[in-house]
Amino acid sequence: MVSQTAPEAIIRIRKLRNCFGTQCVHEDLDLDVRRGEILGVVGGSGTGKSVLLRSIVGLRRPTAGQIHVFGEDLMALSGAHRSTLERRFGVLFQRGALFSSQTVTENVALPLIEYAGLSRSDAEQLAQVKLALAGLPPNAGNKYPASLSGGMVKRAALARALALDPDILFLDEPTAGLDPIGAAAFDSLIRTLRDALGLTVFLVTHDLDTLYTICDRVAVLSQKKVLVVDTLDVVASTDDAWIQEYFHGPRGRAAQQAVTNIRERQ
Repeated sequence: MVSQTAPEAIIRIRKLRNCFGTQCVHEDLDLDVRRGEILGVVGGSGTGKSVLLRSIVGLRRPTAGQIHVFGEDLMALSGAHRSTLERRFGVLFQRGALFSSQTVTENVALPLIEYAGLSRSDAEQLAQVKLALAGLPPNAGNKYPASLSGGMVKRAALARALALDPDILFLDEPTAGLDPIGAAAFDSLIRTLRDALGLTVFLVTHDLDTLYTICDRVAVLSQKKVLVVDTLDVVASTDDAWIQEYFHGPRGRAAQQAVTNIRERQ
């Protein structure tokens, strides 16, 4: 886990508003993401977790508010300047979003060719390094996404997210669809990469095991804003009906007990 001394906010969101027609999912939402932390973002269905992620990475323009990343106001930047800044983001979408007509190596090499200006040969060599970093075997690079298991798709998509050596890694439900063993291995990989590469990780998840095992802080979206953001112990003790049911219901108790058992064996 990161130091208890709060580092700088690498992402600072103020008064964010996201509306779809007359329906708003966010109103006056404030959130800071600290450099080097793994921040887990949770909330009930319809609270706009993925919408918040997409607003930060530039896939959706908010209705109102400010998003500062690396000290820059994203809403005020020119297209070219913002595009340059966004190359410091790595994004893993829930379903991987790999190009089905390209091999795994070609998928990872694509941003290196398009944005880093590498030759195809150099990009594919570097792509192999990224695939290894994501825990894939050497022969995975020649395969097409349709022939991969769910866990391998996640790792291939992670390798692509790491292609341009990002400062911030955005993960949207990274363990969704994985079996418990695969999910635990993926969680461990994310923590290892954060520590080794100095990443900041913004992680949207429903997975309680992920929250308990790798997240430094947890932000809960509710009532169109961030209801609470703090360490998991503080969040889990918050006097809110949804939070109490989520963290102290049967699955929450099971996840907490599992993590306790692991720590006792270490």
